[in-house]
Amino acid sequence: MGAVILPDLGTEILIPVCAVIGIIFALFQWFLVAKVKLTADRDASPNAAGKNGYNDYLIEEEEGMNDHNVVLKCAEIQNAISEGATSFLFTEYKYVGIFMVFFAVLIFVFLGSVEGFSTSHQPCTYDQTKICKPALATALFSTISFLLGGITSLISGFLGMKIATYANARTTLEARKGVGKAFIVAFRSGAVMGFLLAANGLLVLYITINLFKIYYGDDWGGLFEAITGYGLGGSSMALFGRVGGGIYTKAADVGADLVGKVERNIPEDDPRNPAVIADNVGDNVGDIAGMGSDLFGSYAESSCAALVVASISSFGVNHELTAMLYPLIISSVGILVCLLTTLFATDFFEIKAVKEIEPALKKQLIISTVFMTAGIAIVSWVALPSSFTIFNFGVQKVVKNWQLFLCVAVGLWAGLIIGFVTEYYTSNAYSPVQDVADSCRTGAATNVIFGLALGYKSVIVPIFAIAVSIFVSFSFAAMYGIAVAALGMLSTIATGLAIDAYGPISDNAGGIAEMAGMSHRIRERTDALDAAGNTTAAIGKGFAIGSAALVSLALFGAFVSRAAITTVDVLTPKVFIGLIVGAMLPYWFSAMTMKSVGKAALKMVEEVRRQFNTIPGLLEGTTKPDYATCVKISTDASIKEMVPPGALVMLTPLIVGILFGVETLSGVLAGSLVSGVQIAISASNTGGAWDNAKKYIEAGASEHARSLGPKGSDPHKAAVIGDTIGDPLKDTSGPSLNILIKLMAVESLVFAPFFATHGGLLFKI
Repeated sequence: MGAVILPDLGTEILIPVCAVIGIIFALFQWFLVAKVKLTADRDASPNAAGKNGYNDYLIEEEEGMNDHNVVLKCAEIQNAISEGATSFLFTEYKYVGIFMVFFAVLIFVFLGSVEGFSTSHQPCTYDQTKICKPALATALFSTISFLLGGITSLISGFLGMKIATYANARTTLEARKGVGKAFIVAFRSGAVMGFLLAANGLLVLYITINLFKIYYGDDWGGLFEAITGYGLGGSSMALFGRVGGGIYTKAADVGADLVGKVERNIPEDDPRNPAVIADNVGDNVGDIAGMGSDLFGSYAESSCAALVVASISSFGVNHELTAMLYPLIISSVGILVCLLTTLFATDFFEIKAVKEIEPALKKQLIISTVFMTAGIAIVSWVALPSSFTIFNFGVQKVVKNWQLFLCVAVGLWAGLIIGFVTEYYTSNAYSPVQDVADSCRTGAATNVIFGLALGYKSVIVPIFAIAVSIFVSFSFAAMYGIAVAALGMLSTIATGLAIDAYGPISDNAGGIAEMAGMSHRIRERTDALDAAGNTTAAIGKGFAIGSAALVSLALFGAFVSRAAITTVDVLTPKVFIGLIVGAMLPYWFSAMTMKSVGKAALKMVEEVRRQFNTIPGLLEGTTKPDYATCVKISTDASIKEMVPPGALVMLTPLIVGILFGVETLSGVLAGSLVSGVQIAISASNTGGAWDNAKKYIEAGASEHARSLGPKGSDPHKAAVIGDTIGDPLKDTSGPSLNILIKLMAVESLVFAPFFATHGGLLFKI
C-alpha cells in the first residue's frame, strides 16, 4: 500500500498549530480594526499615520459638519445595534439551550437502548470477528460530542456577531477618508469571524477526537461513530440560528421598507423610521450569526462523514493516524492559504475607487482556490499512502492518492464555479439583474415575473457543477470521495466567511451613515460597499448550498452503510413513498418560514404605521421614534416562529425511522436533498437579484439606471416591492433549506443503530 511521508507526530503538531495560527491572525485583525477609535479624541497624534491610515486622525466632514457630534452619534447608534443583537441572541440561546439538553437526553436514551443499556463489549458492526466498545459508550460519547458541536456553533455565531457590531460604525467613520479605508475595516472584520470559526471548529474537533481516543483505544470505528454527534450539534444550532435570525431580520426589513420607503417616501435607514434599529440588528443576527453557525455545521458534518467512512476503510482498520486525519489536514492547510489570501485584499493591494471593490472580493475567491489546489496536492502526496482501500457499501475499493486529490480539487473548483454563477445572476454589473431592473418600468408584477425566471434559470449551472463533482468523486473514491469533495468546497471557509460577513457590516455602515446625518458623499461610498457586499453574501449562500448538497450526500452514504442497507431501490413502495414525501418537505418548510416572516412583518408594519400616525413631529424629525418596541416585536416573533420549522426538521427523521424504518428514511433523505438544493439556489438568487435591481436604480450609476430613477419614481417603487418579496426568500427560506437537508442526514446517521434495531414498527405489526 505504501508508506505515508508525513509522520504521525507531524500530523499531531500540524493540525493544532494551524488552528492556533488562525486564532492569532483573527485576533490581530481585530486589533487593527480596534485602532479606528469611536471617540472624538483630539489628542490622537496626526503624525502617527501608518499604512492604510490606521492612526491618522479622523478628518472632519468635507461639508464642515462637527466631527465630535458625528463620532458620538455613530457610537450611540452602534451601541443600540450591538445591545439589540446581543439581547436577541441571549434570548434565542436560552430557548435553544433547553432544546439541546432535551435532545442530548434523547440521543443517550435511543442509542443506549440499542443493546438494552448493556455495558458489555459487543462484536463490531463491520467486522464480527472483532470485539468493540459497548453501545452505551457510543451513546454517552455521541451525546458529549453533540453538546460540544452545539456549543462551538453558538460561540462561532456569537463571536461573529460581536465583531460585526464592533466594526460597523468604524467602517462608517473610515468612509470619510475614502472607500478604500472603509473597505479594509469591513473586510478585516469579516476575516476575524472567518478565521475564528474555521480555527475553533478544527481545534475543538481535533481535541475531542484525541480525548475520545483515550477511552476507545484501537476501536476507531466506535470512536468516529461517536464523533458524528459533533456535526449534529453544530447543525441543530445552525438551524435555529438561521431560521430565528432570518425571521428577525426580514420582519424588520419588510416592515421598514413597506411603510418607510413605499408609503412615507423616506430614504432607507432614515432615523425617523421606527424599525430602522431592528433592521440593522437583523443584518447581524441573520446574516452574521446565522451564516457562521450554518457554515460551521457544514464543516463539522463533512469532516464527520469523511471520518466515519475512513474509520471502516484501510486507514481505520490499519490504524494509520495521518491518513485517517486527512480531512483535518486539508482544513489546517486551508487556514494557512486563506491567511495568505487575505493579505492580498488588505496589504498587498489598495482599493482606490468604487469600481475596484467587487473585483477585489472576486480575486479573493480565485486566489484562495488556486493556492488551495496546490495545498491539496501537497497534502495528498505527504499524508496519504500511494494506494489504499475505501469502504464502499460492503466492499473495499482500491484508491490511489492522486484520485483522492482530484476528489477534493473537483469540490473546490465546483465551489468557485457556483460562486461565479451566483455573482453573474445577482450582481447589478451584469445583464440578468439589469433586465430585472428594466422590467420595473411596467410595475411590480413584471419585476416579480422576471425575478422568478432569473432564479429558476440560475439553478442550471450550479446543479451541473454539483453533478460533475459527485460523479468524479464517487467514481474515484465512493462516498469518501464525496465527503472530501465537500471538504474541498469548504477548505477556503475562512475567506468565504470573510467576504460574506463583509456584506452585512457594510450594510450596517450605510445605515449608521444615514442615521448619523452624514453627507450624501459618505452614503454613496457605503452604498457602493453594500452593493458589492450583497453580491458576496449571495456567493456565500451559493457556497453553503453547494457544500450542503455534497455533505448531505456523503452523510446519506454513511447512514446507508451504518444501517446495513445494501441497495436503495426506488421501485419498492417503502422507498418511493419516502422519496416523494422527502421531496415535499422543503416546500412545507419554506411555507412555514415564509409565513412566519409574513406574520412578523404584519405586526411590524402595524407598529410602524401606528408610530407615524400617533407620535407628533415624527415625520418632521423633531421627535425620536420608539425603536425598542420594534426590536421587541422582531425578537418575540422570531423566537416564537422558529420552533415549528425547527420541529419539522428535527422530528421527521425520528418519526419516519421509528415508524417506517431505514429504507423509507433513506427515500426521505434522497427526496429532500434533490428538491431542497434546487429551491434553495433559486430562492437565494431571486432575492439577491431583486435586492440589487433596487440598488441599481437607486445608485443611478449608468444612463440606463438613471432613466429608471430617481428614488421615489414608479420603477423604483416597483423595485422596492420586488426586493421586499425577495427578502424572506434570500435571507430566511433559501439559506435555511441547506441546513434542512444536512441536518436530517446527520441526525439519521447518529440514530442509525437505533433505527436499524428497533425501527419500522408499522411494518412489524
